[in-house]
Amino acid sequence: MASIGTLYTTPQQANGKRILAVAALAGLKLDLPEHYVHFEDNKKPEFLAKFPHGKIPALDAADGFKLFETTAIARYIAALPANSTLLGSNLKEAALIDQWISFSDSEIGAHTNLIFQLVKGILTPYAKPIHTTLAERQLRSLKTVESHLSTRTFLVTERITLADITLASVIQRALSITIDAPLRAQLPNLIRHFETVVNQPQLKGIFGETEYIEKALAFTPPPKEKKEPKPQAAAQPKAKPAKEEDEEDDEPLDSLPKSSFNLEDWKRAYSNKDTRGPDGALEWFYQNYDPEGFSVWRVDFKYNDELTQTFMSSNQIGGFFNRLEASRKYLFGSVGVLGETNNSIITGVLIIRGHDIKPVVDVAPDWESYAYKRLDLNNAEDKAFFEGALAWDLEVDGKKWVDGKNVSTRPVSAREPSELTGLVCSSSKRIGFPGLARCIIRSLLLVSLVWRICCVVAVPRNSKRIVNDLTCPSSVFSRLRDRAVNCCPAK
Repeated sequence: MASIGTLYTTPQQANGKRILAVAALAGLKLDLPEHYVHFEDNKKPEFLAKFPHGKIPALDAADGFKLFETTAIARYIAALPANSTLLGSNLKEAALIDQWISFSDSEIGAHTNLIFQLVKGILTPYAKPIHTTLAERQLRSLKTVESHLSTRTFLVTERITLADITLASVIQRALSITIDAPLRAQLPNLIRHFETVVNQPQLKGIFGETEYIEKALAFTPPPKEKKEPKPQAAAQPKAKPAKEEDEEDDEPLDSLPKSSFNLEDWKRAYSNKDTRGPDGALEWFYQNYDPEGFSVWRVDFKYNDELTQTFMSSNQIGGFFNRLEASRKYLFGSVGVLGETNNSIITGVLIIRGHDIKPVVDVAPDWESYAYKRLDLNNAEDKAFFEGALAWDLEVDGKKWVDGKNVSTRPVSAREPSELTGLVCSSSKRIGFPGLARCIIRSLLLVSLVWRICCVVAVPRNSKRIVNDLTCPSSVFSRLRDRAVNCCPAK
């Protein structure tokens, strides 16, 4: 009998056994490669030229046809004989066979493989809850097949099909990993089906001896390394403990000389003042900035060609600032999106403690996705860029500011009432205290109006006195309104 091709597999591979069993029942011959060494030969150029993924089983057919993936190879071989019954005799049987093939692989075989990798330390770290969940899901699937086979000899027809061979190959591996003696006692029909298939005269030599475990494989923690006790040194006078050589200061930036520029005061000034103009945030900055203790940097995203929607780019900036949280007390940032959809850039400025940018920004895992350039505020071009980024009216190469983000003073839950005004809105303007106060007063007045209407509608006419009592909060709102108008005149 002429061979239909060469099957690359290993003797212990369950998927390879499945394909060889299909070929045997189909009356076809498959050759096995001589001296094949897995993890070596499948990485060689000549193998990868045929099968680029380097995966087995892989079929190199006699006519030059090449195929990998177990189910694809098994179906191809099962369909070669004209009178084959391995794939059913009609569309419904073929569909049911595919159903049980998929179920066997995904609901039983996949769980077996994952559990094996967990207990053997291939998937780390080992997690007992995950192991338990996988075992429970596999048990549910096994009981589904057990129930189905309680009234049938085989899965679909009265003969062995590709579905039965697939299930047998999956169960043989599970019997050596997860299906132990107590579990086998719950699955008599499944075990009967397995032994019927693997003991077929044509298949017995392919499947070989089956290992039936008494207890499911369990994870064994690796032994802890025993530390040798250090020899006791002679008693010496107590001295002040020194830091080990490889121990670094927790906060190296704290060791810098004290600066007259208070970053928290600057953040409050920036939040509560107009950026430009007399008595604005920029004027405050230039009056108080200490170039010896702080520095100003331009930051540019390196991969602007990957940016698409501008709102997504704005979210990216927010995520970057979130990841800079550990350096919050050492920096202030104003970074924005300039341009339009599919044609935008991310750029802005950072004010940092010290003169070295790396210790401040390397707390963010993606800090190297940005380019940093120190700005000289005595240079007109650098100064204009700095002021534009703070005022959110920066324009670069014709691209105008669309949206931006600022590094906040501290988490919202820890803010003082006066600092709530420093939060950055999703729009392109910051809310100052006067505007915020006016918004609150308007909201209170609206609540008062709705309260009055509801009371008039809901209370009987003879209860006018009650209505007046219920609506009395209006006097409170009036006093609040008058006080707000006096202390917070509109700009």
